[in-house]
Amino acid sequence: MLLHIPEVLSREQVISIRQRLDQADWTDGRATVGPQGAQVKQNRQLPEHSPVGLELGKIVLAALARSPQFFSAALPLRTIPPLFNSYAGGEHYGLHVDGSVRQMPGSTLSLRTDVSSTLFLCDPEEYEGGELVVVDTYGTHEVKLPAGDLILYPSTSLHKVEPVTRGTRVCAFFWTQSMVRDDWQRTLLFELDQNIQKLRARIGDAQEVVGLTSHYHNLLRQWAEL
Repeated sequence: MLLHIPEVLSREQVISIRQRLDQADWTDGRATVGPQGAQVKQNRQLPEHSPVGLELGKIVLAALARSPQFFSAALPLRTIPPLFNSYAGGEHYGLHVDGSVRQMPGSTLSLRTDVSSTLFLCDPEEYEGGELVVVDTYGTHEVKLPAGDLILYPSTSLHKVEPVTRGTRVCAFFWTQSMVRDDWQRTLLFELDQNIQKLRARIGDAQEVVGLTSHYHNLLRQWAEL
């Protein structure tokens, strides 16, 4: 499932975060990938343990916790603290797939990467190029969203970031281990949940809505790994 979630961050939050990032110390993004990724990655990132990055990551995580759509789509069991990257001057990230397992910073706990997310922190008109390109069984999708909006997609997808030829592209990115490992099952649950919410808004908690809600939770109970 490829899903656009608008306005995860408010305009005021984006401005505040960008002001902090403009003063931050960026490093070579290749430091956070393996040998294969380093061959196709050209960008800058905040170091994983950057105090500024950790502080801003908490703001992003708090915003995600307030997003019913993110919860419904990702069904998060745990989410790695967000990282921040920047592309300019032709920097890009070639076609790759995200690593399947990541270490939670400051912990011995590992996380299986089921869902990848990119949160845009600048508007499309601020830069040229820089599209996130996601390749899945339904084709190739180019993504370039307004500041504060998020794109969510399966971590199994091949993807890349096109060269930024003007301006600077700044984003937060992170991975989630879902309670439901399988993307097809997550998609079914998301679509069922969204239709239940629409029916509830139209007709309230009618018997049919309660019945569908029961089916949703029984499917989640069947598929969830906790």
